[in-house]
Amino acid sequence: MQLIAVTGGIASGKSAVSARLAEHGAVVVDADRLAREVVEPGTPALARIAEEFGPEFLTPEGVLDRARLGALVFADPEKRRALNAITHPAIGARSHELFAAAAATDPDAVVVYDVPLLVDADRTGEFDRVVAVVAEPAERVRRMVELRGMDRADAERRITAQASDAERVAIADVVIDANGSLEETLAQADALWDRLRKN
Repeated sequence: MQLIAVTGGIASGKSAVSARLAEHGAVVVDADRLAREVVEPGTPALARIAEEFGPEFLTPEGVLDRARLGALVFADPEKRRALNAITHPAIGARSHELFAAAAATDPDAVVVYDVPLLVDADRTGEFDRVVAVVAEPAERVRRMVELRGMDRADAERRITAQASDAERVAIADVVIDANGSLEETLAQADALWDRLRKN
C-alpha cells in the first residue's frame, strides 16, 4: 500500500485533485467527512465539545451546530486549538482504521488521505508522500465568494486561520499549482497518478 496525503487550504483545489485520483483507482479517505462522523450524536467527541464549549453549540436535536461553532473557532485561535485537541485524535484513530481496511482489501492500493489540516495535526511522518495543492489567497477568496456564496470577510478569516501555503509546501514532496484552470490542475493530478503507479 502507498499512503499519500493530499493537503491544501480551503478552496485550494485539494478535493478536485483527490477526486481525480479516485477516478484513477485510488482509495480516498476524506478527513472532512471523518470530522463530521466523529462528532455525530452519541459520540465521545460531541460530548466533550458540549462540555468544553457549552450546550448552546448543540441543536435541540443534539446535533452539533457547525455554523455557530465555526464562527467561534475561526475568530479565536485558543478556542480553535481546544476544538482541535478534541477532534484531531478521534479523526486520527478513525483514519487509521480506514487505512488498515484499505490495505487488507488490496495490499497494492494507493490510499489518498484528503486532509486540509495536515500541518496543524503534525502527522506528516505517517505518509509515503505528501502532496500540497496550492492557490493564491485572492483566488481562493474569489472561489469561496463566487462558487460557495460565502461572505468575503468570512472567507478571508478562514484562510488566515489555516496554515499558509508556504508551510504546506515546506512539508510536501509534490506541489500542485491550482491557480490556473480546473483542467490544468487535473492534468497535474494525472501526472502524479502516473508517477505513483510506477513506484
